[in-house]
Amino acid sequence: MDNYETESSTASPFPTSKDETDLIPEVYWHSRQALFINNAVATWNPKSPLNVICHFEHARLAGRPRATAPQIGGEEFQSWFSRIDGWEDCADFDILRLLHLIYRWESSFAPEQVSAIKKRLVAFKYWYSDPTPDGITDHRWYWSENHRLIFHSIEYLAGQVLQDAFFERTGMTGGGHMERAAGFLHSWFDEKSTYGFSEWHSDVYYEKDLAALVTLAELAADSKISSRASVFLDLLLYDIALHTLKGNMGVTHGRSYMKDKSRATDQPIFGAAKLCFGQSPAPWPVDAGCPDELTPLDEGAVLLATARRYRPPSIIERVANSAVVMIDKERMGVAINTSEPLKARPVREDGLSYTDDDMVAFWWDRCALGAWQVIPLTLETIRKFELWETDLFAPFKTVRDLTGGDVEVTRNLANAMEKMVNAGILAEVNTITYRTPHVMLSTAQSYRPGCAGFQHHVWQATVGENAVVFATHPANEPWESNEARDLDHYWTGSATLPKSLQHGRVSAHLYSPGFPAPVLKGLEAFSYLDYTHAYFPTEYFDEVLSFGHWTLGRSAGGFVALYSWRETEWRRYDGEDSRRFNNGLTEPFDLIAPGGAANVWLAEVGDIETWDSFEAFRDPIEHTSVEVEYVQSQGELEGLFSVKYASPSEGLIQASSSGPLVVNGTQIPIDGYLRFDNPWSTSEFGSHEVTVSDHEGSVTLNLMTGERRFG
Repeated sequence: MDNYETESSTASPFPTSKDETDLIPEVYWHSRQALFINNAVATWNPKSPLNVICHFEHARLAGRPRATAPQIGGEEFQSWFSRIDGWEDCADFDILRLLHLIYRWESSFAPEQVSAIKKRLVAFKYWYSDPTPDGITDHRWYWSENHRLIFHSIEYLAGQVLQDAFFERTGMTGGGHMERAAGFLHSWFDEKSTYGFSEWHSDVYYEKDLAALVTLAELAADSKISSRASVFLDLLLYDIALHTLKGNMGVTHGRSYMKDKSRATDQPIFGAAKLCFGQSPAPWPVDAGCPDELTPLDEGAVLLATARRYRPPSIIERVANSAVVMIDKERMGVAINTSEPLKARPVREDGLSYTDDDMVAFWWDRCALGAWQVIPLTLETIRKFELWETDLFAPFKTVRDLTGGDVEVTRNLANAMEKMVNAGILAEVNTITYRTPHVMLSTAQSYRPGCAGFQHHVWQATVGENAVVFATHPANEPWESNEARDLDHYWTGSATLPKSLQHGRVSAHLYSPGFPAPVLKGLEAFSYLDYTHAYFPTEYFDEVLSFGHWTLGRSAGGFVALYSWRETEWRRYDGEDSRRFNNGLTEPFDLIAPGGAANVWLAEVGDIETWDSFEAFRDPIEHTSVEVEYVQSQGELEGLFSVKYASPSEGLIQASSSGPLVVNGTQIPIDGYLRFDNPWSTSEFGSHEVTVSDHEGSVTLNLMTGERRFG
């Protein structure tokens, strides 16, 4: 494999650009890569393949003879294979790391270690339709956007490195797997070229996409695959650059978790953003043995730091660090109307099929497993590939038991309960982000209001690396744990989604569940609490003050004002609650609005450039008018809202549970956005080209051909 590295790793997949300034300058880029690596090797953790990669790269950069791995003992080495051998979810992440070690550092390992790695490569199951050995339950999730890309990437590269070997699950040669995976990869690229990403602006899963794209850009011998991966890498970094403030990608996310989204350094994308954009003064990521306040290594940053072929366009760094006051509007995803009337044969105007076996990955990528239109395909796929016993399909067993496995009954139930059973769905979204050098406000416009949510992060105000504000409707009380767990839906996601609307510096969030909290056995997962709350970590702000229904905060030159229609109180994390998750905070951070699950939250941001001082921002907020009308519904459902807010910065904002967004008497469009609409790019939705430009230059990314053009 060392020969492969020597022959191909220095060749650029792109034509030579007209000027070195088109890319981040080579010397500067390599110095930042080295800075990352030098910090990453401050600790030694042989149980982490990423840490090992950093040590090998450090030795290479230092010009030392090829490093060896004598310190990686048998137990530590075997730990790399734990999820792979256990057929656990996320084992594809482990294979991705092993492939980097084999491609670039094979000679650093003992022959038996190399053999053990290659044994896993040929024994691995690369797609859900491949046979599973008798007696094995495969718990891996193949179908989300990031997993699809990673599974196809590792299949291609495993086949490339072992082209003549026979792979155990299929009996195909490595060359055969290369050919199959290439088709899968181009289908993924084509799909995302047209619709954009389904896991929109995700601080968690963009990092996983980034890792796979860097891997293909660096290691794929096929120039078409390498080039397409590279332009998608540009696109992904551009999206991150647009939505990063002071090192924090603090925007609406299609998927995120509390353990990731509350602080910049907790975000998996943090290391890559710091490497590419250089914004944050926070320490570089390190690994084992580091103090708790430091950031662990992640694939995206490590693989970018070791990249030898790929360099980002310089304009992307300029976008990230621009002082321009920006509004970015974007549209991504595929419209999925789960509330349309039940039909025997649902047909889409765009020609996409709900019944074709080849569309399983397409719809499951968007978590549309429970959409009534997709239910027959979902149930048949679960049956055909014996997925009932896997951890990840356990919820569907409940539905199967309730309906007796009858497909038509299940379709009817899914249609009747569509606001509940599509909690994780990632349908078309229109996002808006307002950003200045001091503050950022971001919202997914009116995304499935009243419906059950899962990992959606619908809105956020970001004032600093750690000074962030957002509200949620909790599904459960905080767990008795000092760790933020993925399934703790006190802060992660929202039990029901608000109708969120934003115009410029102001956003309104109308929480009103569209279904009663269920009491039937088996439906506990869709229950929720009778209050909403906001995350407002006071110790990360320089000033915090409250009056009436308002809570205001300042961090450096950025300001945020948060309003709750229901009166609020700080939750105390002492006594019995001292055992509950507190995010490591000692000052108030959990602003409760008791009295019901229905509530109106408003957020307004400002900065020192507009208001001169925090006092100047506060005074008009204190004297402004907010009118909320609440109409109690009949039966068990919560009521509906209309709100009028006389914003000091944007004028009269009018929003309602059932009406449009109106600003100063004019209805404001909240959907039908372009793919990108911001100071640097205007791209039609569905266009396969994205041009990013400023006064210093431009880059045009052709997502179908993999061409990168500079101007």
